[in-house]
Amino acid sequence: MKKRNALRLLLTATIATFLFFLAQANSWAQSAPAAKPKPPRTVRLYVFDCGLLHNADMGRFNLKKEDVTTTDMSMACFLVAHPKGNLIWDTGAIPDDSWKPTGNMISQHVTLPDGSSRDADVDKTLRGQLAEIGYSPADINFLALSHYHYDHTGNANEFASATWLVPQLEHDAMFGGKAYGSLQPSTFSALKNSKTVILKEKEYDVFGDGSVVIKSAPGHTQGHQVLYVKLAKTGGVVLSGDLYHYPAEKTLDRVPNFDFSGEQTRASRKAVEAFLKEKNAQLWIQHDFVGNAKLKKSPQFYE
Repeated sequence: MKKRNALRLLLTATIATFLFFLAQANSWAQSAPAAKPKPPRTVRLYVFDCGLLHNADMGRFNLKKEDVTTTDMSMACFLVAHPKGNLIWDTGAIPDDSWKPTGNMISQHVTLPDGSSRDADVDKTLRGQLAEIGYSPADINFLALSHYHYDHTGNANEFASATWLVPQLEHDAMFGGKAYGSLQPSTFSALKNSKTVILKEKEYDVFGDGSVVIKSAPGHTQGHQVLYVKLAKTGGVVLSGDLYHYPAEKTLDRVPNFDFSGEQTRASRKAVEAFLKEKNAQLWIQHDFVGNAKLKKSPQFYE
């Protein structure tokens, strides 16, 4: 009996040790970069899963629950890999260093400086998804945020070594000015010391060849912007930021009640729609849960 108990204890300890090292291996795999990729011959667009936001108050968007398929909102982050460099567009809501992946979806409660709170689910870190395709934050040349709200700046500090591309109004609101909507300054504080290019025109051609263009689209915030990416096989894509959150905003012509300027939002939507038609481009509504679910996720990419 004593021998049987001893064997049982030994087996239990062995299994526990195995599970511990398996968990460690999974953690290392999340952060250890793959072989560093060579610059692509043509532009690539990677879509990262940066989590899911639960939204119960559709009134903030001037919508009703019956207007939408789901009230949940996706949080997508993007890497544009260009022959001349790499750009990160938006960085999610949950900082990588504030939680540890387990392979399963983990709920995170976000408390904002104004006392309000949000619930988000995440299962992958942005850093880990970059590492899976061979990139680290140090490999990113440019950072551009659609705007300063907390669900787009979560990992902005990771890219403080990149050149930050930002409109003056947005920069001023983030550092000392009046901001609108929910933001988390601690997630972008390091950008204050980043090399910064202040965007002064309505369009900014990042690599000088028309393939990656930041377009001013104010209204949601003072300096809100969208990103146009021209892909050789896929065609043109416009990443919406928060120009829209739900497709119903587009079809029903509804503007959130927390926008900086509803009038500017409508004007920006009209301008972007004209641009889409001119370029025969697709609009990807970044928070659209149903639309985002259909997109290829990294390590796959669009080209």
